[in-house]
Amino acid sequence: MLTVLRNCEVFDGHGEELKAGCSIVIEDDVICEVAEGDVTAADARIIDAGGRFVMPGLIDAHFHAYGAEANPALVDRLTPQLRAFHAGAILKGTLLRGYTTIRDAAGGDFSLWAAIERGLIQGPRLFYSGLALSQTGGHGDLRAADHYLEGAMCSCGYSGAMAKVVDGVDEMRREVREQLRQGATQIKLFISGGVLSPTDPFWMNQFTEGEIRAAVEEAQSRRTYVMAHAHTSEATMRCLRNGVRSIEHATAIDLETAQAIVAHDAFAVPTLAIIDAIKTAGPGLGLPAAMLQKMEEVSQHALGSIEYLKQAGAKIGFGTDLLGKMMSLQSKEFALRREVLSAIEILRSATSINADLLQMTGRLGTIAPGAFADILVVDGNPLQDIAILEQQDRLMMIMKGGSVIASRLI
Repeated sequence: MLTVLRNCEVFDGHGEELKAGCSIVIEDDVICEVAEGDVTAADARIIDAGGRFVMPGLIDAHFHAYGAEANPALVDRLTPQLRAFHAGAILKGTLLRGYTTIRDAAGGDFSLWAAIERGLIQGPRLFYSGLALSQTGGHGDLRAADHYLEGAMCSCGYSGAMAKVVDGVDEMRREVREQLRQGATQIKLFISGGVLSPTDPFWMNQFTEGEIRAAVEEAQSRRTYVMAHAHTSEATMRCLRNGVRSIEHATAIDLETAQAIVAHDAFAVPTLAIIDAIKTAGPGLGLPAAMLQKMEEVSQHALGSIEYLKQAGAKIGFGTDLLGKMMSLQSKEFALRREVLSAIEILRSATSINADLLQMTGRLGTIAPGAFADILVVDGNPLQDIAILEQQDRLMMIMKGGSVIASRLI
């Protein structure tokens, strides 16, 4: 099927200069031409963008499709079937906010991917990590300190809906191989403590360097990579020394660490939306006081860390890390970053830089021949006001793979 999207002002995911009066020619699910002026094509479906801002579909590189509850420990109490229904609703809502691709950071699996690909549920393209991997007592170990009193879990290990405990190099190799066998497109590790976990301070180092290296080696054997939860400079440097490619959060780092990220050709994926959401909603989310206190500590450093990343010239990806009822705040990430980054830097993060991160350069995150036809038509110019992307009614059309998902144009 041939589709022509005409009268477009195109942001291609890279350059700040827009191309006005263009036509985008789409054959099936791929862009085959971006032409100046109108294009005549027999039997083509014609969609008039009305001179509006046209850009690649957004990419959220830190997402939780199974994140039905603000407290991830509560997700374990849902049946697998109920988690799947929640995920279907979460993914549809995400697509309707203009995110045509997501990278799931914990729990996303083959079944969810297959359901999207087969059209059983409506959602973005899914790059999934399988179960995120944690050491005992690490950020992915969601057993509370007194959990043994409940008799629900023994001390022999933990495997939940979104993460699994592994200890030692051999266990790490085995489990990474297992997640890759099940189709994981990348591997996720927890290398520092975190906020929404019951027993670890956010500054705590996790996994030995040997364990980290083993995960990286196994991922590289499949020509993929490791993404790692790492808040601090120390955790980030441990990641970089051992070949981790994607540093998640990077919330409390210094300039030297930001420069090291550049030197190792790695990516950083800050996630301001989750920090802002928890600080704003506070106890109303039902989170324990200890978690709220940890978030307060982390939040003091977040914007400064992004300033260091910008100063160093790091590749800054775009992620949100939201859970539960906070999911609707996904696009607030744009306005939050505007305190430090320019609009063009933010748009590149959510399009072409994230495409590079996902190893999909030229296929995602751009309006160019050969790219998937994942396209947004926006009423207004986000380069002038990035907060426009928070307003769902300003998305005049959402296209994924050449299929119109939602439109106010036709």
